[in-house]
Amino acid sequence: MKKIGVLIGGGDAPGLNAAVKAIVYKAREYGFEVVGIKRGWAGMLELDTVPINVNKVENIASEGGIILYTSRTNPAKMPDGIQKCKENMKKLGLDALIAIGGDDTLGVAQKLCDAGARVVGVPKTIDNDLSVTDYSIGFHTAVSIATEAIDRLHTTARAHQRVMVVEVMGRYTGWIALYAGLAAGAHLILIPEVQFNLKDVYALLKKRKAEGKDYSIVVVAEGAKPTEDTSLIAKSLEKDQFGHVQLGGIGQTLENLIQKETGLETRSVVLGHLQRGGTPSAYDRFLAKMLGLEAVELVKKQKWGWIPVLRGTEIVPVQLKEVVAERKVVPAALYEMVKTFFQ
Repeated sequence: MKKIGVLIGGGDAPGLNAAVKAIVYKAREYGFEVVGIKRGWAGMLELDTVPINVNKVENIASEGGIILYTSRTNPAKMPDGIQKCKENMKKLGLDALIAIGGDDTLGVAQKLCDAGARVVGVPKTIDNDLSVTDYSIGFHTAVSIATEAIDRLHTTARAHQRVMVVEVMGRYTGWIALYAGLAAGAHLILIPEVQFNLKDVYALLKKRKAEGKDYSIVVVAEGAKPTEDTSLIAKSLEKDQFGHVQLGGIGQTLENLIQKETGLETRSVVLGHLQRGGTPSAYDRFLAKMLGLEAVELVKKQKWGWIPVLRGTEIVPVQLKEVVAERKVVPAALYEMVKTFFQ
């Protein structure tokens, strides 16, 4: 009987439990045993595992969070970390490993595959910044949550005739900000891909006020930067094992600047981890299950170093190295089109 290991690394995303369920069900169909690696790559390094069967995962598809837990551990930053992961796969008797994650987790998976390990991936990130795949697990739910929050903020902003600045996730890309902001009728959307001029922000908000529009909604991705100061605004400059600082604060900064420079009463809201938490949407459950099923198919076909992705309405396999080669950013033409609503 073949034994498959499953791990999830990086930030949590709604729908991950559905992916695990699909992997377990499809594995049983082929007579494979599934072993859960707890806490992502940390669990692989520490041999922290748990057996998973159909009974354990039967009712988890609608649950948020991750039954296997996660971490941001990076074996590539440790002496012989990749080699140790490979050796631990052998110690656990794993015939293959399915790694679920974003560019960081999948980058480690690619290195492990390059070292000769049998690895396939599954794309997961609420930021939706993985190239090759149209959407990844968690993005749809994050956008839905952000959209609902912005919808609600319209009413309180209108009641108090305020400017409301809504900070959403998006370190390098503005997919959540763009989708949620457009869907919820934001009057200005600021994303990392396009630096913004603070004077333009002030001018738009004052123009709206002069036209009798008593409130405004500004949606800003956490990684957005003004041309006047292109340094990232972070809660902490301490970096994690993948070299990322903890972002947060652009919303508060804009609140202070807008109120000071325009005289308009302004408040900021940080949606933060609300975007990751709670029940996954129907779409994310469906997508996660389909990706999980195809991942097991790749294992059966021994297509090591491959990953299932969404293209249009089809789940197709591509090489893992294609996914981690570059980041998917918001196209300039798309952002220009959305700017029609910035008035």
